[in-house]
Amino acid sequence: MQTRDEALTEVAATILDLETLETRNSDRLDFHELAVWQIKKALEAAYAAGREAK
Repeated sequence: MQTRDEALTEVAATILDLETLETRNSDRLDFHELAVWQIKKALEAAYAAGREAK
């Protein structure tokens, strides 16, 4: 069973193609341009992970 942070990190990496969710104090590294369909897919995956964790 994954922790919440592990699940979020997996969604960020696999769907949003983000290396990390950690703040790196650099605009180039901390701000990303994402399409709305990517955000929707990531939210759906996070929601599904939450439902499975119950």
